[in-house]
Amino acid sequence: MSLIGTMDSGVSALRTFQKGLEVIGNNIANVNTTGFKGSSAKYSDSFSNILQASSPAPSGGGGSSTPTIGVGTGVTLAGVGTNFSQGSLSSTGNNTDLGISGNGYFIVANPTDASTYATRAGDFRMDSQGYLVTAQGYRVQGLTGGVSGTPPATVGDIKLGTPPAGTQLQSFSIDRSGNLVEFYSDGTSATTNQVLLQNFNDPAALTSVGNGLFGTMTSAGPVSGSVTLSAASNAPNANGLGAIQAGTLELSNVDLTQQFSDLITTQRSFQAASHLITVSDTVLDDIVNLKTR
Repeated sequence: MSLIGTMDSGVSALRTFQKGLEVIGNNIANVNTTGFKGSSAKYSDSFSNILQASSPAPSGGGGSSTPTIGVGTGVTLAGVGTNFSQGSLSSTGNNTDLGISGNGYFIVANPTDASTYATRAGDFRMDSQGYLVTAQGYRVQGLTGGVSGTPPATVGDIKLGTPPAGTQLQSFSIDRSGNLVEFYSDGTSATTNQVLLQNFNDPAALTSVGNGLFGTMTSAGPVSGSVTLSAASNAPNANGLGAIQAGTLELSNVDLTQQFSDLITTQRSFQAASHLITVSDTVLDDIVNLKTR
């Protein structure tokens, strides 16, 4: 404890508001990041030094209760909350760019170690093997293995099917329900895959791991509910899940105007805390020099 408590309070404020500025800076830096979800710092007061505990009023009247006398010790970072509201959808014209209109997350898997992640960033592409993948090569999960007359039923990596003998794949499309329909050179078509979505009871439990990805597992198991995909409960445009909009991307949900407003107020709070330390230093200087005056 310093000679005067204002020094400790000022230091705690500087440390805390510095974290707040870091959160705002990260939001502003990602204002154009696909699928980015903004965050906000939350503050709370630290414990108080109790100088006098409260006491009840004497029985029988003739007195009053004694209030507690306590002096706070500053501020602390209570948490950093993520805003999971949907960002606006922007048209790209690329049929492998997928936006979600509503609830849900794409589930992607790392083919190296089979670890899974959730994401709202649908800037996917078809790799050289026909897998629908992220920029990092993580494979989009859903139902696969469909052929003409047989819908996809196997949960796994979304992958283009093998064209019927004597034909070639001309094009493909993805509808609002996530169905990937392939069109062949002989005029036939087949639904070979279906992109599935996952909703979470508590998205705040997801951990951002960068590249627009959120970790879905902890040492204790899946967060916020099961991440086991199935056609019955994870089909887009049903069961409370959003619809897939092919040819669009979800933009960052950061409100730049609000961020600059928060930046100003947090900067002023930081400035006030630094001034508090300056005043504390002046008081300490006066105390140290009492004898010499």
